[in-house]
Amino acid sequence: MQAWRVYENGEPAAVMRREEVDPPTPGDGQVLLRVRAANVNFPDALLCRGHYQVRPPLPFTPGVEVCAETEDGRRVITTAALPHGGFADLVLADAAGLLPAPESLDDAEAAALHIGYQTGWFGLHRRAALRAGETLLVHAAAGGVGSAAVQLGKAAGATVIGVVGGPEKAAVARALGCDLVIDRRAEDVVAAVKAATGGRGADVIYDPVGGEAYQQSAKCVAFEGRIVIVGFASGGVPAPALNHALVKNYSVLGLHWGLYAAKDPASIARCHETLTEYAAKGVIRPLIGERVPFAGAADAVQRVVDGTTTGRLVVLPEGARA
Repeated sequence: MQAWRVYENGEPAAVMRREEVDPPTPGDGQVLLRVRAANVNFPDALLCRGHYQVRPPLPFTPGVEVCAETEDGRRVITTAALPHGGFADLVLADAAGLLPAPESLDDAEAAALHIGYQTGWFGLHRRAALRAGETLLVHAAAGGVGSAAVQLGKAAGATVIGVVGGPEKAAVARALGCDLVIDRRAEDVVAAVKAATGGRGADVIYDPVGGEAYQQSAKCVAFEGRIVIVGFASGGVPAPALNHALVKNYSVLGLHWGLYAAKDPASIARCHETLTEYAAKGVIRPLIGERVPFAGAADAVQRVVDGTTTGRLVVLPEGARA
């Protein structure tokens, strides 16, 4: 079968190689799936660099999230086992982690539903307890993670402010349904949020960026607001000033969605049922920026980590339907 392999850590475009390899053999509790579409995630690049919390032995195949087909013909979505292996014709996955792919979504959309939308749901509802009528600020609102949070925020009845970088991404964020879009390259984010909220600030802030974005968040979070830390796409890990959180009465909440698989796996299945209902009603639909041919996988991972993409890039194995 065809697979992308990493033999040494480094930048994805430099270290990912396309090869002919033997199919993997399932272990206890695993199943072998035929990949229909593999979504590109930021952790794919971290795996290539050797910076992810899980460091698989070299060589390995990147790709943490797929829409795939079981041997008996069922269409499913899942995170690949360990977690890697998705950029290949065949992938191993934990049998217990298989979820039915929503019928309302095509393969590329289904591949992009699991991690981003589950993260958004748990971040906004389980961690931040977002309420209808509140103001939600989403950093990187036109990206794969941010676009999911925008749609889920609107579904929850929140007023959504999207922060983006550049006019092209601003247009995408408006099309997603943001009530206000702030171009951080041309506007003062803090001043714009305060002006839009009458000086109150945002009740919930969803931050997959870190660095300067977090500093802006702390300056424009409302009284009893909640900042949800999802990731550090900027590369900068902020050091929150706890005295500032104390005097302004706000919370800083961490979200590691992957922990729920071990701590509360039933909650993942319940969330998937909700997301499937939302997709069937058209309330959410993953924003696919590009359907990438299998040969372009390494370039796609590099572009995601470089921050030059909009929405999700999804890799399609040869012969897969777009």
